[in-house]
Amino acid sequence: MPLAKERQTPMRIPDYESHPLAAGVKIHAGALVVLDAGLAKPGYTATGLVSLGRAERTVDNTAGAAGDARVEVLRKRTFLFANLEADPVALADVGKTCFVVDDETVAKTDGTGTRSPAGRVAAVDPSGVWVDF
Repeated sequence: MPLAKERQTPMRIPDYESHPLAAGVKIHAGALVVLDAGLAKPGYTATGLVSLGRAERTVDNTAGAAGDARVEVLRKRTFLFANLEADPVALADVGKTCFVVDDETVAKTDGTGTRSPAGRVAAVDPSGVWVDF
């Protein structure tokens, strides 16, 4: 039905999201965060994960059930992560997809079908890989 008067339309700030944590996990501030079946976890090597961005605070749900705690994730930014020495992202990979190894490391390839996409490579320098989420 069309509006008949002014209204305050609810909104979300798309850069920040809050997601329920999986049972038995701890996510450290600054970690690469992924969703696994709708629950947040620190990044790890697996297929089918959805990369979200960077955790804003440390959240410990090691003694909790799924959804007992939530993690705030910053998205739509470029973050620096470690470059896997055994499968390094190179300057020639800028603009391409890199892949999640763990909560602080990305790699050039999907590890023969074992890794999920992390995001787009924005830059590579001696400090690591800058990843757009």
